[in-house]
Amino acid sequence: MRVAVIIPAFQAAATIRDIISRTHATVSAAEIIVVDDGSTDGTRASAGDVAIAHDQNCGKGAALRDGVREALARGASVLVTIDADGQHPPEEIPRLLHPIQEGRADLVLGARKRDRVMPLSRRFTNWLSATLASRISGQQVRDAQTGFRAFTRDVAQQVQPAGDRYEYEANFLLDALQAGYRVASVEVPTIYGSHSHFRGWSDTWRMARAFARHAGRIVAGAT
Repeated sequence: MRVAVIIPAFQAAATIRDIISRTHATVSAAEIIVVDDGSTDGTRASAGDVAIAHDQNCGKGAALRDGVREALARGASVLVTIDADGQHPPEEIPRLLHPIQEGRADLVLGARKRDRVMPLSRRFTNWLSATLASRISGQQVRDAQTGFRAFTRDVAQQVQPAGDRYEYEANFLLDALQAGYRVASVEVPTIYGSHSHFRGWSDTWRMARAFARHAGRIVAGAT
């Protein structure tokens, strides 16, 4: 497999170098594609080799979209997305790749436990979104909000979600599920720090709108 690891980064100077180093150590043959989304804190300098740089902050979805496009242009057969803030351990990447290597899945989610490490409000929205995604697809989805994912080139080419911010990830998953792609989940550690750029009400509202597009399937269930 030709693996590309896409790292969208915004104001991640304190963590990006460590994430890149650990990713190299874990999947040495993978291409690492850092997308600096208009950072002003020295992220670009800390990363060293930034594949794509936005002049201004465009949103995580826009960064991911550009990263996916770049990975496809470089000939990647499997793409991995991982956050730059340290919430996703790069050491878990081989476990995400395994179901794809075995031909059991097209999209693999790094599923976090809904334990006390996860803030209470996020535990609820995480449970709700996973429940709704499972009903939409007829497949078990354990973590619909995780940005730690691995997916095939075919998924990357065929799924073209809308949205420039966090709703992009929700739309990506829901569109892939509706298209019938096989999803698997791999349990990964739950890590929360002070670097998340998720904006409570506004980003939650955007994600709610993503699920609202599938209201019919939520009511009727997958057919």
